[in-house]
Amino acid sequence: MSQGWQKYKLSLNFRQPPLWRFPWRSLQPLSKAFRQVSLFLIAFATAIFLHHYMPTTWAQSHDSLNLQNAAIAQLRPEVLNPEIIRPEIARSNPQPNPIIAPPIVPPTVNKRQEIRGVWLTLNDFAMFSDRQKLGEGLQQLQQLNFNTIYPVVWNSGYVMYPSAIAQKEGIQPFTYRGNEGQDIVADIIAQAHQNNLLVMPWFEFGFMAPQMSELATGHPHWLTQQADGKKTSITAAGEVAWLNPFHPEVQQFLTDLVLEAVVNYDLDGIQFDDHTSLPKTFGYDPYTLNLYRQETKKQAPTNVDDPDWVRWRANKITAFMSNLSKAVKQRKPNVILSVSPNYYDFAYKQQLQDWLSWVRQDIVDELIVQVYRADIDDFTSQISRPEIVEAQNKISTGIGILSGLRNNNVPIARVFSQSFATQRRGLGISYFYYKSLWSYGPEAIADRQREFQYLFRNPAPRIAIN
Repeated sequence: MSQGWQKYKLSLNFRQPPLWRFPWRSLQPLSKAFRQVSLFLIAFATAIFLHHYMPTTWAQSHDSLNLQNAAIAQLRPEVLNPEIIRPEIARSNPQPNPIIAPPIVPPTVNKRQEIRGVWLTLNDFAMFSDRQKLGEGLQQLQQLNFNTIYPVVWNSGYVMYPSAIAQKEGIQPFTYRGNEGQDIVADIIAQAHQNNLLVMPWFEFGFMAPQMSELATGHPHWLTQQADGKKTSITAAGEVAWLNPFHPEVQQFLTDLVLEAVVNYDLDGIQFDDHTSLPKTFGYDPYTLNLYRQETKKQAPTNVDDPDWVRWRANKITAFMSNLSKAVKQRKPNVILSVSPNYYDFAYKQQLQDWLSWVRQDIVDELIVQVYRADIDDFTSQISRPEIVEAQNKISTGIGILSGLRNNNVPIARVFSQSFATQRRGLGISYFYYKSLWSYGPEAIADRQREFQYLFRNPAPRIAIN
């Protein structure tokens, strides 16, 4: 050892001066071996630091790269290049550097839960009436990182669950049951919750009913009509009659059906769609004409587009939705009230459905606007409308995307490009409908599922608290 080190050793005695008087300069001539040990300790500490913190930094940089690559996906489906928008593929198959368009920055919104949903229609009945098939289907959705389902419970004048209200009104001479005699709605909710999916039963038909259903034939005074006396219209569901949304008995009946489901089931929300409305040509039944005359001191206009006549009827439907929302929240405050209308201009002017007022008045908690368009430019224009941006800044908001129909196969490229455009704007998605996700397309099931796996490559769990 060096003399300096010996001096240091000899100074260690009980009469050693305080530390602030210690001869620190005597440590300068430390041995070479001691300095090497010190350098080793510094290098070791540096390695530990890099091991713990560098992965996070690299991941953040990698996410930034993904966001840049994602901006390229605004191409039309026919020229969509998955080699570009998927970084992992692009790295294995190098492409020329593309011109990257500036990314669309979503509006500043409250931190709402992302919607990744799908509707379960009567066309899916074979699946959700079979407990095993239902379990397999819901497990598949969970594995693909979906988080919400909207199973139909009100269709063609009938409910999918045992209903004392339906029995009382004499509108349902049968009860839907599963293959094992199970309560279908209860089974859907239980199995969905096991797979971390929210369940919002979907009152699909709203004020609509088949003209020959027990509901329509047993309660003719509940129906409204057009100016010429006609009581039906042609819709995607065929020729249907319309319950009068202004009649107190109709309002009470539909409210009772909803509250029955809310009270009896462990549901997370309820949903109405574009049929919680009325075609603008209706409202000329005696009850409504008399009510309008009492409230306005005027006769109802023969012009169905008269602004005051449109506004009066739309306000009546808004008032019904407000009362329904309050009744639901009184039973279960955290139940989500969801609505899936058409785009606003059409919904208000053609269907008297003023859903923007529903958003502004805090009547609904979730909005999914149906945008079933084939052209990507038309689709993008609709999902960028200011009323959607306004809703997005207030409540959970998504876009309904058509994934296919029995007689209308939708290529996965179109579903993918529309979904990607929706995600870029910070909007949620719900697909119409379950079976068409991978059964009605021109591609193989595995290929279509792979595209959904990429779209929802990270989990986005939802919590049923507003």
